[in-house]
Amino acid sequence: MPNEDQLINDAIDAAKLAIKFDEEGQGSPSAYYYKIAAKWLDQAAQSVSDERSESLKKKSNEYEARAEVLLAGAKQEVQDSPENAKEIQRKTVIKRCYFLMQQAIEEDEHGDKLDAIELYAKAVEYATSYPDILQGELKTIALQALERAETLKGIKRDSADTSGVSVAPEPLAPIPKGPTINNPNITNQKPTTSTSAPTPVLHRGASAHLKITGDEAYTDREKAVLLHTSKINGRDFVPFMSVDLKERFQYSIPFTDKDGPLALAPKQRKEFTKFARLEQISPDPVIVNGGVPNYLHIKQTVISDCSLVASLAVSANYEARFGRKLVTAIIYPQSKDRKPIYNPFGKYMIKLHINGIPRKVIIDDHLPIDRHGRLLCSYSSNKNEFWISLLEKAYMKVMGGYDFPGSNSNIDLHALTGWIPERAGIRLADPDFNKDGLFTNLEARMAKGDVLVSVATGELSDLEAERSGLVATHAYAVMDVRTVNGVRLLKLKNPWSHLRWRGNYSELDLEHWTSELQQTLNYDPQSAAEFDNGVFWIDYESVLKFFDVFYMNWNPELFKYTYCIHQMWHAGTGPVKDLYTVAANPQFSLSVSPEAQGAIWILLSRHITDIEDFRNNQEFITVFIYKNGRKVYYPYDPPPYIDGVKINSPHYLCKIILGPNSGRDYTIVVSQYEKSTTIYYTLRAYATCPFRLNEIKNPYMQEKQVTGEWKGITAGGCPNHPTTYPNNPKFRLEIEDGSDNNQILLELKGPKQYQIGLEAVIRQVNNESVTAPFRSKSSGPYRSGYVVLELGNIPSGTLDIIPSTFTPGHEGPFILIAKSSGPLKLYKS
Repeated sequence: MPNEDQLINDAIDAAKLAIKFDEEGQGSPSAYYYKIAAKWLDQAAQSVSDERSESLKKKSNEYEARAEVLLAGAKQEVQDSPENAKEIQRKTVIKRCYFLMQQAIEEDEHGDKLDAIELYAKAVEYATSYPDILQGELKTIALQALERAETLKGIKRDSADTSGVSVAPEPLAPIPKGPTINNPNITNQKPTTSTSAPTPVLHRGASAHLKITGDEAYTDREKAVLLHTSKINGRDFVPFMSVDLKERFQYSIPFTDKDGPLALAPKQRKEFTKFARLEQISPDPVIVNGGVPNYLHIKQTVISDCSLVASLAVSANYEARFGRKLVTAIIYPQSKDRKPIYNPFGKYMIKLHINGIPRKVIIDDHLPIDRHGRLLCSYSSNKNEFWISLLEKAYMKVMGGYDFPGSNSNIDLHALTGWIPERAGIRLADPDFNKDGLFTNLEARMAKGDVLVSVATGELSDLEAERSGLVATHAYAVMDVRTVNGVRLLKLKNPWSHLRWRGNYSELDLEHWTSELQQTLNYDPQSAAEFDNGVFWIDYESVLKFFDVFYMNWNPELFKYTYCIHQMWHAGTGPVKDLYTVAANPQFSLSVSPEAQGAIWILLSRHITDIEDFRNNQEFITVFIYKNGRKVYYPYDPPPYIDGVKINSPHYLCKIILGPNSGRDYTIVVSQYEKSTTIYYTLRAYATCPFRLNEIKNPYMQEKQVTGEWKGITAGGCPNHPTTYPNNPKFRLEIEDGSDNNQILLELKGPKQYQIGLEAVIRQVNNESVTAPFRSKSSGPYRSGYVVLELGNIPSGTLDIIPSTFTPGHEGPFILIAKSSGPLKLYKS
């Protein structure tokens, strides 16, 4: 006979299987393993001391009781039969009638008379389509809807007149309280006056907490960008506007998405049997069970979206902890208190922040299941709850299907919440990495609800993964960050809802879990050891050792002001690399008032319209910040105030901290690494103080270009060589505009191995009463392969342009470009 330790270990293994099947809603196998665990614990209790025996018997009784509950539930399940099918149909029809009435009531109470009449009529029409079921509750609903619709129309009828509704007349009773009706007894309300439908508004991101600091209306150019990036993976995802709050969710038949079913992941296809509606999966489906979502209910299955599931977990934890709807508020239809409600007609609308703005995603409630009726997508362990599955389906629809290549929580949380994404790589060898500051900031800000956090592992060997209990390249939700008696700890959740950390402060660690620490964190390692739900504590030093990056999404309400610009950067504009010039890069001026202090965060978001781009993203983006507010031509002369690091994430964030001596004017330069394709992007600023963000526009309306070369005697070198410098090629620039304040830009491009420069000499002004601003002006220090010369307030007339290399005798071709605010001519002198 096995000893008591072996019996206990076997009982723990059986209990884990029981809990796994229990969470998946598989009652029979779960009950079987609960009974096995109870049996082995009971046997072990007979061989140990009285104190320990009592504890084991108590746990055995708990497992036995749970098994009986599951078996009792299994016995109550009614097998498929014609009678059962009829009962299911009756309940479905009643639910749909309740839903139609609820929608009508809400329109009625909002004063939308015409919409309310239409919805009441739909309720009557739907109810009368089922004469065999039209009795009891359904008859009451139909009569109630008919009477209210006629009241709104101003029709008076005898109470016995049912106007075609084939039911016996009887006194109207209040509508019985259904699952989605909050105020059913509305027949005594006075008719309300209809109001006009809201005008659709496409805005730059204003809210109750964020004020727009510029023009609210989008330019035609911006609208074209947003229209282009509305088509994602071949499907249209239009901007979410105020008119979408009037979206219709009721149909004469259950709704089916016109875009068809989503493509399945390979692991799904192996087990897939069919797509089932919520009412086929659960007898009483709800979107959120109870007041708030529970992150412990979230479970990832066979889809490669651990970062999304981790994002859902931290969002659910935020809603429960701070009492504010975050991700459940983006699911429609909703009740009057903004809670998502089950739609028996199967249509849902999700608001996701995609490609620069909130967008509207329409889905039906078909979800993939296997032959046992188990969901093949992420789900809630509460088998009646579906917010997790619906949000995942909406996001997967945008991403092209369930065959998703994976993401990171920065991207996913921004899509779900619109919160500002930031990435903090764990670089212990980097002297700039402040591990203590990072932890302190996370602990303080998470406690206030300012930030949502996840953390991801990098590559791990099989041995490292086995010993640590961690999964390689996997996202974990950060549920809490705490310091207890100098010990820095993080509470993490594996999206799989099983497989936990096995090192310091895990449930297996008998050394570090003091009584005080257990009490402070309300954590019992022994109990946790019996139930693997994927949640564990881990010390910060171990996080730094085994994990690769923190993903943080910050609450936009930390700021008061915002502004955004949507743009396109054509692949053919400017050089492939930003080694010598950024003149052709998109540039923006940012200005604040002299007394302003606080912070301005700049977020660059590249729009992605194809899953292959997401799967194999080779576009590295960043922003450079310069302290001048004017056009920048050279990337590192002067050096940028903030030198951005190019990353292949769709989002890049940089921060400007304003102090008493900070600059007031900044230039923002968008940059790519080895630019090869046209990109669409959004540049958004968040600030604690008022600011202005504008595109630096090209003032030059005219452009001329000539080619030349330094060869032989014409390779005269710089002015330091007065005998040879005059031999350099000369070009004449004629300014034909009658204005005396022309803006001129000269660009010289030559061999990269040479240092080159420009000189402009004013030879003649057409207006003799005007004094020239200079006689000659140079481009300054000679530069490798590229140089510019800006000339302001130039009167009409003639200039000589002299391109040169620094050293005489350097031969090679060059290109001279002249740009002007008015008409010009450029030719060899």
